[in-house]
Amino acid sequence: MNINECMEYINSYSKSGGRITDLSRAEELMKRIGNPEKRLKFVHIAGTNGKGSVVEYISDALILSGYKTGQFTSPYILRYNDRIRINGTEIDDDSLAELAETVKENAGDRPYSQFEITMAIAFLWYERENCDIVVLETGIGGLLDCTNVIPPPLLSVITSISLDHTALLGDTVEKIAVHKAGIIKGGSAVVVSEDNPASVVEIMRKTAEERGALYIENEPCRPYHEGGMYAPFFYRGIKLTPAMPGLHQKYNAQTAITACLYLREKGFEVSDNSIIRSVETAQVCARVQYIEGEPPVIVDGGHNPAGVRMLSLMLMYLSTRSSKIYTVMGMIDSKDFADCVKLIAPHSDKLFAVDDFAPNAVPAETMNEVAGFYTETAESTLAEAVAEAKRLALENDGLVVICGSLYLASKYLNMEK
Repeated sequence: MNINECMEYINSYSKSGGRITDLSRAEELMKRIGNPEKRLKFVHIAGTNGKGSVVEYISDALILSGYKTGQFTSPYILRYNDRIRINGTEIDDDSLAELAETVKENAGDRPYSQFEITMAIAFLWYERENCDIVVLETGIGGLLDCTNVIPPPLLSVITSISLDHTALLGDTVEKIAVHKAGIIKGGSAVVVSEDNPASVVEIMRKTAEERGALYIENEPCRPYHEGGMYAPFFYRGIKLTPAMPGLHQKYNAQTAITACLYLREKGFEVSDNSIIRSVETAQVCARVQYIEGEPPVIVDGGHNPAGVRMLSLMLMYLSTRSSKIYTVMGMIDSKDFADCVKLIAPHSDKLFAVDDFAPNAVPAETMNEVAGFYTETAESTLAEAVAEAKRLALENDGLVVICGSLYLASKYLNMEK
């Protein structure tokens, strides 16, 4: 199997696969390929927002401490391979094709999802390459997410929880929290991001108690009052400034530090310097990604109101510094696009709505029906919108924002390569 045949095989599966009510399908797939997950150690991460950042912080600290670290994230940003990495390097095409053939030979004809097939390939690679630890991000939810086939991890991590995928997970944060809490297992431990509502924290505490898992308290962090686009904070008297912008990064970094300190208790020699360097250097594509240039560009794939609100706070800060902001925004129709547009449009000097980045994109005209109440609007192709936004930003000493969907962010970043 070559790489083209490999991608044809993977794409022969739908994104969701057949309907599931338990993990038996994913468990059968793991059994068919030899249960590689049983010979790996995991940090398992679930949440609505912040998962990718926390994966990166924890992974970088482990890598800098000398551990061979698998990283599993979703969705991919630049190309399929980048969701499966070891020590920051994505799986090579030859290995991907070889392991996909192994999966194909053993998978049978059940209606697996692309995500399940991807997970199977990843676990085989991590085992073959003798990873010391794998930092594993869930797809959707937790309880019925196929990544939950793993045995009790060294640690479960719950990041910020808010409304998203409500048709699958429930229409309140408490219902969604129950799904996310599904990754908490007996004999393991859990750390929960401090920016969660009290009701969510209580669900996590109760679940940990019921399942015999250790609930780990975050050590308090004191914010530094002058952060600008970033969110510096004091941890044990040390001032840390995350490399990733946004007020929410304090909570992501704090959660990751707590996780790393617990891993130290479990025998991983994660040094203080590695943790500090991780917080101050780790970056993730398309998560409030600031790209220096003429003009500067911010790329963000936040696609639910809670995630978009974090971007809006940054834009609010920038607008108070007299920065002109030209936004290119597009969303897919399964998301709460109206509330997201309402958060971004008031901070945009002009908003270009685009819909040519995905087949299920919200029509540009529909988005502008909302945005038009707050700012000047336009509709065009992504390429034309970016070109015009950059022209205006250059003329007015401003910046460009690309936001609304990870699919849009991915298409833009690939377009600029």
